[in-house]
Amino acid sequence: MVRLCQRLNHGTIEDLAVRHSEPVFDPAPVILKDVKLDADEEPRPELALSDFVVSAEVVRLMSLLDKMDSGSIRHIEVRAGIPRRVLVESQEFGARELRRPK
Repeated sequence: MVRLCQRLNHGTIEDLAVRHSEPVFDPAPVILKDVKLDADEEPRPELALSDFVVSAEVVRLMSLLDKMDSGSIRHIEVRAGIPRRVLVESQEFGARELRRPK
């Protein structure tokens, strides 16, 4: 997941299935690359490294997956190789708040 964001650099990942708190790449999510035509895009320097510090956004995304169990990430906005915004579809979120006490 982290490497996919780094390779994409700028764009979106759409319709990513999540099963047992893990992203599922079969079927493959839709990848939309955002290309600026007025500038050359440099690849992320982390792609050449085997060990690097992950951003707080990546940590939050992984935490979100851990809490999610199963569902779908409809949209991940990636900027500079870092997931910035996520649109999640899951039965897990909000289910407890919607239940009324008996």
